[in-house]
Amino acid sequence: MNELSTTSERRFRRFGILTIASVFFLIFVGGLVRSTGSGMGCPDWPKCFGQWVPPSDISQLPPNYKEQFKTAAHEVADFDVYKTWTEYINRLIGVLTGFFIFLTVFFAVPYLKKDKTVFWLSFLAFILVGFQGWIGAQVVDSNLAHWMVTIHMLIALVIVGLLIYTITRSQNFVILQLNNDSSFKGLMFAILCLSLIQTVSGTQVRENIDQLAKEMGEQNRQYWVSKLGSWFVFHRSASIANLIITIALILKSRNAFERHSIIYKSALALILLISVQIASGKVLDNWGFPRHIQSAHLFIGSLIVGVQLFITILIFSKTKPAQQAAK
Repeated sequence: MNELSTTSERRFRRFGILTIASVFFLIFVGGLVRSTGSGMGCPDWPKCFGQWVPPSDISQLPPNYKEQFKTAAHEVADFDVYKTWTEYINRLIGVLTGFFIFLTVFFAVPYLKKDKTVFWLSFLAFILVGFQGWIGAQVVDSNLAHWMVTIHMLIALVIVGLLIYTITRSQNFVILQLNNDSSFKGLMFAILCLSLIQTVSGTQVRENIDQLAKEMGEQNRQYWVSKLGSWFVFHRSASIANLIITIALILKSRNAFERHSIIYKSALALILLISVQIASGKVLDNWGFPRHIQSAHLFIGSLIVGVQLFITILIFSKTKPAQQAAK
């Protein structure tokens, strides 16, 4: 392998990892946008109140701004500088993510000669980032329609999964499996299915919270949990099931892989994240759903899915029985 190729590959992986980090940060800020009610802080898209740089004071808006930016889908709320700039920063991070993914695709071009899958999946992630931007516009136009917000979140996780796979695939390494346990693939498939169910049920809980906020008012937050119904119970039960099955993964990994193995270390990180996730859920339950804990809960949940995808990709594509490696 020549030096130019090695440098290009390092750049590809570097920007790929940077893009993954920016997507996770975008998920965090997006959760903050939603939990603080800032989603309509900019009533139009891609501009904000008709400006590329949003106003910092109501005096910078026309007197009839509510009528001017009103659409058939929604009314324009009173101007709030914090909500406006929170949403604007969210959009800027989205643009930055698009720039990072473009560079990732650019540095993936050499893989057209050695592994076309790496390039084309990187390109697909780039297309999805553009599609994600369009979905973001539809979210604004639909006045934060719940199903659109859910799609917005799921696409972000698909982008993360594609990037994790391409970066992992681009590296030549093997993880030795010390036994013949063939159940790991089925276990990881079950974990991912459970996480998908938990993510979707979590979005339903979030929708119910939005509705309760309108019906009961912010001053009655402590009573919301009693009105959430079966979706909340299902979501909470799924988190416990996720914890149990992850403990099973760790126990199996202890026997199947070396303690310094990235799979075993990732499984330990996963159990830590799930524990923190459950703790944050308990805080939401007991303290009336604090806004910033909501965004942290969503962010940790996305990290959990990312680690689960990483472990799954490693098990499906990088593991090899030690007996075969010795031959």
